[in-house]
Amino acid sequence: MHVRVTGGAGFIGSHVADALLDQGHTVHVIDDLSTGRRRNVPAEATLFEQDIRSEAAAELMAEHEYELLVHHAAQMDVRKSVDDPGLDADVNIRGLLNLMEAGVENGLQKVIFASTGGAIYGEPEYTPQDLAHPLRPVSPYGVAKLAAEKYLHYYQHQYGVEAVALRYANVYGPRQNPHGEAGVVAIFARQLLTGEQPVVYGDGEQTRDYVYVGDVARANLAALSHQGNGVFNVGTERETSVNKLFETMRAAAGVDVSKEHAPAKPGEQQRSVLGVEQSRTTLGWEPQVSLEQGLRRTVDWFRDNLS
Repeated sequence: MHVRVTGGAGFIGSHVADALLDQGHTVHVIDDLSTGRRRNVPAEATLFEQDIRSEAAAELMAEHEYELLVHHAAQMDVRKSVDDPGLDADVNIRGLLNLMEAGVENGLQKVIFASTGGAIYGEPEYTPQDLAHPLRPVSPYGVAKLAAEKYLHYYQHQYGVEAVALRYANVYGPRQNPHGEAGVVAIFARQLLTGEQPVVYGDGEQTRDYVYVGDVARANLAALSHQGNGVFNVGTERETSVNKLFETMRAAAGVDVSKEHAPAKPGEQQRSVLGVEQSRTTLGWEPQVSLEQGLRRTVDWFRDNLS
């Protein structure tokens, strides 16, 4: 297929682009490089340095008549969405609509959308949070992702464009950006390997579901093979505290470093773990890389690439 991967210079998007190329698809990457890195783009892919909200990005949809849109470009910082909800909506909603309006007029057949697991469900009423769990996002980021899912349902109904939304748990692995607020695994890896003081916000007992990026790339391929529409969780059904995560990473890094605690971040969710039974039975997907294996691979990658 002729595939457009938005955010393909980023952490997750570049791994998905790799997987699509391995299957023989033609891949065009669109990324404004605001957070993505040119070196992440596979050599066999074509990079277009564009903002998804731009007229140029829409024109490219018309020019190349992509059959598949794999949409990972996003404003992904939850705290930034709280500080500037308008910007978050502009990127995460208007950016999608810009591409979809051009796509439906030019042969677009299917969309695979990178949604969010933790932020879309909110604090759990029960665990693991499955597809029947109430949707109660408590951040503009989560609200925008839910709105995007609903817009894709509209395009399914109105134009017949298939759409699969993948609700990711906390994705980690090689190429994740170790700077800024997103990605505690990458941040810990940088701190442990450079001698910087590791910091845990709050008591460290807040939990997340950490899923390896290679498993996430496989979920995208499973979504491509799936005939029809759907929403699926992409996680591990395993709940891990930040304290436990740090201990496991410290062992993988082979360093004897103690963590410090800082005040909790306002509004931080306390628990998140996703149920993947529907992904297992319908997509034929389930995670293959254990947390211990994935963290070792990630720490090894950062050890080789931090310079």
